[in-house]
Amino acid sequence: MSNTLATDRLVLGLDMGTQSLRAALVDLKGRTVAYGVEPIETTYPRPAWAEQSPQQWWAATKSAIAKALDKSGASPKQIAAIGLDCTACTVLACDLEGNPLRPAILWMDQRSYREADAISATNDPILRYVSGRVSPEWMLPKALWLKNNEPENYRKAERIVECTNWMMYRLTGRWTLSLNHVAVKWNYARPDGGWPLAMMAKVGLDDLPSKWPAEIVPLGKGDDKLSAGAAAELGLEPGTPVAQGGIDAYLGMLGLGATNDGDVAAIVGSSTCHLAQCKDGVFGSGAAGCYPDATVEGLYTIEAGQTATGSILDWYRRHFAAREQAEADNRGVNVYSVLDEEAAKVPPGADGLVVRDDFQGNRSPYKNPQARGAIAGLSLAHGPGHIFRALYEATACGTRHILEDASKHGLKVQRIFLGGGGAKSPLWLQIHADILKQPVHLTRESESCALGSAMIAAIAAGDFANLDEAAQAMVAIEKTVDPNPANASAYDELFAKYVDLYKRLNA
Repeated sequence: MSNTLATDRLVLGLDMGTQSLRAALVDLKGRTVAYGVEPIETTYPRPAWAEQSPQQWWAATKSAIAKALDKSGASPKQIAAIGLDCTACTVLACDLEGNPLRPAILWMDQRSYREADAISATNDPILRYVSGRVSPEWMLPKALWLKNNEPENYRKAERIVECTNWMMYRLTGRWTLSLNHVAVKWNYARPDGGWPLAMMAKVGLDDLPSKWPAEIVPLGKGDDKLSAGAAAELGLEPGTPVAQGGIDAYLGMLGLGATNDGDVAAIVGSSTCHLAQCKDGVFGSGAAGCYPDATVEGLYTIEAGQTATGSILDWYRRHFAAREQAEADNRGVNVYSVLDEEAAKVPPGADGLVVRDDFQGNRSPYKNPQARGAIAGLSLAHGPGHIFRALYEATACGTRHILEDASKHGLKVQRIFLGGGGAKSPLWLQIHADILKQPVHLTRESESCALGSAMIAAIAAGDFANLDEAAQAMVAIEKTVDPNPANASAYDELFAKYVDLYKRLNA
């Protein structure tokens, strides 16, 4: 990243992750000119609950954009358009002016598992798109939880929406829905006529559509512009085109260039989301679902995922890595570099340690929000390096389990692309390749979600006609990590233990 020329045409990608907001200034060749990053705090009021402050999202947006502009030396006039991605199913109740009535319920929050069970029990035909079962992370269970447990907030709420909808309103002054979000997390299916109104009425949510914006806009499309008020707060030019935002991982898939049949994108951040495009749906697996029109209209996107991966590493860092943090501070390096060095000294299989990565439940392939993590096989011979390596290995085993399950139901995995913050660790990447027994492809820009948001901004600015054109111009495959065959036997044994441990813990 370096200072840009005053004549460069740029696009701004806003990537609202769980732990931070990243503002990326990107040129039309897909090269990041500058990042501005601002942390976002998560609170955990009870086990398996998680909340955030919408006001902090907006404050982080202002700060991150200011940092990016300052680092780049760019003028706001150089920004041709803005793209946006946010976490999926971070649900908030607010009034028509966007004022929140309570903290936002974060995507990973599992409190509405009973409501998810009730919705799934309707056995509505629409549920075939979600493998027969809704997740407590999604819109309908969370809205039903609000109605059951906070009826006054539910009654007062003029809008029950997601982070992306709220951010689009703050940017443009208009309430819209993203087709990407509603097709994936709101049980909306165009082939079946749209909203599952009959199913919603069965569980007492017949009034919920009145709290939703009426207009549904496909990912990256629309004619919205940055409002004068938002421009003044953000230090940008009013009237700048704003592309309809979407789910962070889906934008990450675009930023990785995984758009062909059989391509799998694994976006490794606080969680890991696995996405694949296909002409025909893959039904009946333990994937979160198979969604029509979610990314490219006319195609299906298969999604599966792990609720906690990078957030488990962050949990370990916060509670158990004080010595490594002190060493990192002394050496002037990132603490994860020190943790990786220790983990790299440990052989594959971590000398018998087996970890279940279900710290916030299991999203795929079991769809069990009440599953919990475990570290098994500890002895006095094990140290911090063993545990940290075992955490890495568990997250990679989770990806292998998801892909093997989907493959049994028709998914033909051709290429695997990996992006997100996890792509920064060479050790974690190698462990993924070894456990998956397939090459892992990496793009030049590891922050694929921000790049994907920049790509839809470039389309909104008129520089490219569609996602294929944008991908060809802005995505570059820079490296491939090949699996080490010498580790195959050890990891086959570990994977079998990983699967067996879930069965033992959840019998």
